[in-house]
Amino acid sequence: MAKVPVFYSFHFNNDVMRVQQIRNMGMIDGNEPVSKNDWETVKKSGSAAIEKWIDDNMKYKRCVVVLIGTDTNERPWVIHEIKKAWEDGRGLLGIHIHNLNCPNNGTCSKGKNPFHQFTFKKNGVVVVPPVYDPPASNAYNHIKNNLAAWVDAAIALRK
Repeated sequence: MAKVPVFYSFHFNNDVMRVQQIRNMGMIDGNEPVSKNDWETVKKSGSAAIEKWIDDNMKYKRCVVVLIGTDTNERPWVIHEIKKAWEDGRGLLGIHIHNLNCPNNGTCSKGKNPFHQFTFKKNGVVVVPPVYDPPASNAYNHIKNNLAAWVDAAIALRK
């Protein structure tokens, strides 16, 4: 199976170490990680620069995977990325990552589903992007074993 190019959307400060674990699985072709220094430079350049960075990095991606940590649903740029993904016709899915062990902070509390802030429609019919909640006992392997299929299903949902 070919690796599908995806864009990961997440709260950088809280969840970057958990996100890195998912990127390192190698199950799909995710965007390259951005360093904290690079992200801070983009943020300091203002809203237009952030939107351009998102546009440039989301270009040619077939799916947006929202990695849901404790505060992800409150992050304005995550909300922007979700909206853009849907408007651009990309696959869209969410994965709760609170049960992945961060080397610095351990696990965290489960965050709210950020998709609940939207009403997604396809041909006039309400569509609900899937959100997965891997079990605490085996979150890493559950994500690794299912990620590619989840991405394929999210892309198929948009066709």
